[in-house]
Amino acid sequence: AKKFEPLLLLPIGFGGLLSNIPEAGMALTALESLLAHHDAGQLAVIAAKLNCAPDVHAIKEALALALPSVQGQMENLAVDMGYTPGVLALFYKVAIGSGVAPLVIFMGVGAMTDFGPLLANPRTLLLGAAAQFGIFATVLGALTLNYFGLISFTLPQAAAIGIIGGADGPTAIYLSGKLAPELLGAIAVAAYSYMALVPLIQPPIMKALTSETERKIRMVQLRTVSKREKILFPVVLLMLVALLLPDAAPLLGMFCFGNLMRESGVVERLSDTVQNGLINIVTIFLGLSVGAKLVADKFLQPQ
Repeated sequence: AKKFEPLLLLPIGFGGLLSNIPEAGMALTALESLLAHHDAGQLAVIAAKLNCAPDVHAIKEALALALPSVQGQMENLAVDMGYTPGVLALFYKVAIGSGVAPLVIFMGVGAMTDFGPLLANPRTLLLGAAAQFGIFATVLGALTLNYFGLISFTLPQAAAIGIIGGADGPTAIYLSGKLAPELLGAIAVAAYSYMALVPLIQPPIMKALTSETERKIRMVQLRTVSKREKILFPVVLLMLVALLLPDAAPLLGMFCFGNLMRESGVVERLSDTVQNGLINIVTIFLGLSVGAKLVADKFLQPQ
């Protein structure tokens, strides 16, 4: 089991365990704690603000249709009534709700990445580009299920599900947190579970598609990549992608910043911290935050 993505699956699993402890409310926001308390007077106050019937079901439906600003006002009102968010809900708000945790992890991944082989043989970019077809296939699959009425998915939900096809956990968490927070738990668990199965799935596929002679080919670097190339690459990459896809700038910016720290050679202490201590700490809180979305009555839905 220790070979199959334990660094995030273990915190996610334990976070799911904590979030389902009866009466503890560790994954509940202040407003959700208020609704779970079923105090008639407090429900009446919330219902009056939302112009709906003073029962939990009606209030939840009204909140689902309300603007984020209105939801924030109701959360603040619940805090004023004496309710506090659970510890996992706080972790989620800080780590994922703000988008900080996936960005910091991307910075760490950038600091651990060596682009030397790519710069020496740019044709390998095509392999990375081909891998992105998984994203489009997954989006179309989700929309197809919706078209035939099998499972109802909106376009943002389908896009959030589709990013699983990119086989990148932090990106899946970041995007689903923006587009479909209600599916974040399921998407994160699915993404890391199937990535964890790659060591089991990949070997038989490789053996089926290649001969023993091909597998014994010794791969050597075509040329030596200069230090200047390695330093300029993340800067140029960020400029080009940010101009073409501004929405991708936060993730790619952190990735390129981490890689620049690695390749510059002048901030080795920062690079070492990002690659080890910082990314490990953030991974713990990211996993527990995802676990906050694994509350049984929300996670175990027929959809």
